[in-house]
Amino acid sequence: MTIEREAFARRRRALMERIGPQAAALFPAAPVAVRSRDVEYPYRQDNDLYYLTGFKEPEAVCLLLPGHSKREEFVLFVQPRDLERETWTGRRAGVEGAMEGYGADIAYTIDKLEEKVLAYIGERERLYCPVGRHPAFTQKVMGWLQHWQTQRPRTGHGPTGILDPAEILHEMRLFKSAEEVEAMRRAIAIATEAHLAALRAARPGVYEYEIEALLDYTFRRQGGWGPAYPSIVASGENATILHYTTNNRALQAGEVLLIDAGAEFEGYCADITRTYPVSDEFSGPQRDVYELVLRAQLAAIGAIRPGARFDDVHQRALDVLVEGLLALGLLSGSKAEIIEKELYKPLYMHRTSHWLGLDVHDVGNYKIDGQSRVLEPGMVLTVEPGIYVGMQVHDVDPKWSGIGVRIEDDVLVTAGGCEVLSAAMPKTIEDLAAARR
Repeated sequence: MTIEREAFARRRRALMERIGPQAAALFPAAPVAVRSRDVEYPYRQDNDLYYLTGFKEPEAVCLLLPGHSKREEFVLFVQPRDLERETWTGRRAGVEGAMEGYGADIAYTIDKLEEKVLAYIGERERLYCPVGRHPAFTQKVMGWLQHWQTQRPRTGHGPTGILDPAEILHEMRLFKSAEEVEAMRRAIAIATEAHLAALRAARPGVYEYEIEALLDYTFRRQGGWGPAYPSIVASGENATILHYTTNNRALQAGEVLLIDAGAEFEGYCADITRTYPVSDEFSGPQRDVYELVLRAQLAAIGAIRPGARFDDVHQRALDVLVEGLLALGLLSGSKAEIIEKELYKPLYMHRTSHWLGLDVHDVGNYKIDGQSRVLEPGMVLTVEPGIYVGMQVHDVDPKWSGIGVRIEDDVLVTAGGCEVLSAAMPKTIEDLAAARR
């Protein structure tokens, strides 16, 4: 599936309604990033520009002009067609493609940006533009702003400052439309296939990078854009390192393997984590930790419904984890004091959830007026409690050392509660064993 052009048009119209007819909004493409000397990283578009246009090429700018008198509300500045350059680096949409393929009311080559922007926006009272994310573009905009301020005494109009569009646009991105949810379902289905392939391939002597390669292969083979983030393939004590991505160690019998990996499809991300034994079965301590994390995750998912607060999910997981850690002897003392003073943090140092969408840690406020945000239908969040008995943990029975467990699913808030979008990926000990067989 692909997201239809009309879906992007609806988003633009919604944003323009919110900023009003006296405003303009500018969104630059992400700059090309150099990997080494003349080798570039694979290009990835800025998500705000992509959300509004679907345009994937670099050196582009989207200009929105609500209520423009000539109906030039959606303006795209793009690279020109250039047969010689396209022979080296691939085809470009060009001005015609920007209008025919992406629905721009009018398009210009990128070299006309300053001339046209100064004229278009000089008639407006407010300018919305992300500042600081792309420094070179920010510097240009600040120069244009100085020009408008100089001209304002003569013309009587022109923006006098720059407003951040994030409060409006990122609030829109937080609530997923039907087509966005479908794209995320596909990303998650692809990620599930990759995790299942990894589960079946994992055994003593296989290297972490072999599992990573299998994940990447499955992401692309199933039609994904690739990994949504660097895949974590962490065996043994590496599983206690939250963002371990070196992935160069051989799997050993008797250890656990933690895989945190997600596919990207049509720009939308999956984010799934599973932990399982490298050998056929968990050891006793590994099983105890795993079952505790699973109980905490299920309890946290059970807290997700409209009207609940975002922090409720974390607090529910934390409550179960601390009770279980006390029962296992990994913590001691009063449960209330442990939670109040955060004495659990050497074993569980991160939050339970984050938003998910075009970004893995997607945009959207977690608090409003100082209060944890109320969950509403259309929001998608992860649920990922964990326990990590790594080098930061001291004075515990050696049987626990080196055990790292995290279980993560992607959850959609629905009108009646929630839906676990990644439910097809097994997570009980019995289901994992059956999937491996």
